[in-house]
Amino acid sequence: MVTKVQHYINGRRVSGRNERSSFVFNPATGEQAATVPIANAADVADAVAAAVKAAPGWAATTPLRRARILNRFLRILEERTSQLADIIVAEHGKVHSDAVGEIQRGMEVVEFATAAPQLLKGEITENVGTRVDSYSVRQPLGVVAGITPFNFPAMVPMWMFPVALACGNTFILKPSERDPSASVIVAEWLKEAGLPDGVFGVVHGDKETVDALLHHPDISAISFVGSTPIAKYIYETSASTGKRCQALGGAKNHMIIMPDADMDQAVDALMGAAFGSAGERCMAISVAVPVGETTANRLISALEPKIRGLKIGPGTDPEAEMGPLVTKQHLDKVRGYIDAGVAEGAKLLVDGRGFNMQGYEDGYFIGGSLFDHVTPNMKIYKEEIFGPVLSVARAPDYDTAARMINEHEFGNGTSIFTRDGDAAREFAHKIKIGMVGINVPIPVPMAFHSFGGWKASIFGDHHMHGPEGVRFYTRMKTITSRWPTGIRAGAEFVMPTMS
Repeated sequence: MVTKVQHYINGRRVSGRNERSSFVFNPATGEQAATVPIANAADVADAVAAAVKAAPGWAATTPLRRARILNRFLRILEERTSQLADIIVAEHGKVHSDAVGEIQRGMEVVEFATAAPQLLKGEITENVGTRVDSYSVRQPLGVVAGITPFNFPAMVPMWMFPVALACGNTFILKPSERDPSASVIVAEWLKEAGLPDGVFGVVHGDKETVDALLHHPDISAISFVGSTPIAKYIYETSASTGKRCQALGGAKNHMIIMPDADMDQAVDALMGAAFGSAGERCMAISVAVPVGETTANRLISALEPKIRGLKIGPGTDPEAEMGPLVTKQHLDKVRGYIDAGVAEGAKLLVDGRGFNMQGYEDGYFIGGSLFDHVTPNMKIYKEEIFGPVLSVARAPDYDTAARMINEHEFGNGTSIFTRDGDAAREFAHKIKIGMVGINVPIPVPMAFHSFGGWKASIFGDHHMHGPEGVRFYTRMKTITSRWPTGIRAGAEFVMPTMS
């Protein structure tokens, strides 16, 4: 049965005005599961109008009341995690346990945002001048929007909207049209928790919808997660229309394996980091950099049988470790990268292109792949594959390995596995990457820290969630006050110095 996904505007589901729509497929079977409307400028205008109308009342709502609504939403998420995970599995394809983990990481940001009364406290200085006090407050921006990718249909939106709402903004979400249903369910749960109509809206769509959001004059800020070319476009267009913007782009994350590393620990870490969620993670480790030939040979010997033994199946299979890719187009793209690696001379040790699953022949499945002897001039090294393809790029020494990482276009995440505290400290302090792990393969910060990379992995000055998220979704106002005391000094025509 094909269902019809709808927009969520002013507290209810609506079909929208645009006649265009897109298809949503079940990645495990290849069957069409739903249709999703594509919002045009008129649909976006409806969502923005509802958000504008709701903005003054929500901004005037006390931070404590906002926090209580988010607390009720958090309880709903806790009670219905499995229900939301089922929706993600059906549209994205990831295994159920991974979907549950995604929701839990998103819930941590909601939990952080419930501290709104603490997060929004200002600063005051008495007597900056004679009988003059100065204090600062952080106030909401107004209407803000988030544009999110397919790979985390619950978690990435929750990187954005809980903090934005806690800060007193109204929020419009444009999720990926590939797996849109989770966002509408979340919107309804927010209303159930007590969020007023218009404070949170969902519009589905493609570039037409994105451009309508970018050019709407009543939207003050844009948050984005996706590929680097689109992140650059989002950022530049936002800047040209006077909007604040945080746009997170692509990644090519390396893991250095030092000769003294615990090899079993490093291999297990690589398996999860490279092949979890079928590699469709911006924090996936896609390049392993063993230092020295002996380390490289040990790594390959341990990795190869594990990759061949990956348990691949539909996300509903509790034994599956890796599910299908999200769409047929993405499957073809990942296969094309493997073809390119072979053509450029990398040594393909495990080839996932031939994987076929009985009973799911039309699903978007591919096996895990392993390349050895990958070099920095190759396409599979330079570009983000976003699939279950691990490249081994051998380095003769630590300095060469670190230089490879620092010279790469992307700077999202990286990791080193070692027992040497000196090497670990050197790596942490001097590597030019935004998020660093030491014996941790996927160093995604907890919600009370902030998430973001460096270089071509981010456009804008603010990382997401945590303290950076609060700064992004508020603007500072500083008030300097002096109350009459009966003393008149006359007019002053020089720059005030508080002397």
